[in-house]
Amino acid sequence: MSAIRSPLSDDARTITGEALEAMVVDLIDLSLFAKQLHWNVTGRTFRSIHRQLDQVVDVARRHTDLAAERAVAIGVNPDGQVATVAHRGQIHGVESGYVQDEKVVRLMTDVLAEVVARMRGRMDATAEPDPVTQDLIIGALKELEMQHWMFQAMI
Repeated sequence: MSAIRSPLSDDARTITGEALEAMVVDLIDLSLFAKQLHWNVTGRTFRSIHRQLDQVVDVARRHTDLAAERAVAIGVNPDGQVATVAHRGQIHGVESGYVQDEKVVRLMTDVLAEVVARMRGRMDATAEPDPVTQDLIIGALKELEMQHWMFQAMI
C-alpha cells in the first residue's frame, strides 16, 4: 500500500492537518444542522428560508470535500464518520419537530457566526505553515460569511 508523502514539514503538516480535520467535522455538522432545519421550517417565510438552507448545505458539502481532499494531499486522513462528528462537533442540535421560521433564522445566524469564528481561527493558524490550506479556508469563509449575512439580514 502506498502512503501519501506530504510536501509540508512534520510540524506544518500537524498544524494544517488539525485545522483541516476540524474544518471537515464543522462543515459536516453544519450541513446536517441546516438540513434538519430545512426539513422542519414552518411559517410565512418558509419558502425563502427553505431554499436558503439548501444553499448553506451546498456550501458546507462542497467545502467539506475540498478540505478532506486537501488533507489527503498533505498526508492526513480525514475522518468524517458519524461517530467522529457526533463526538467532536460543536453545533448543538435543534429540537425535534417543526421550527418556526423566525427561530430558524436566529438559530442559523448564531450557528453561522460560531462556524465563521472557528474558521477564522483556522485561517490564522494555517497562514504560516501552509498558505495553500489557508487559501482553501478563505474560500470557505467567503461563502459562509455571505450566508451569515443573508440570515442576519432577515432578523
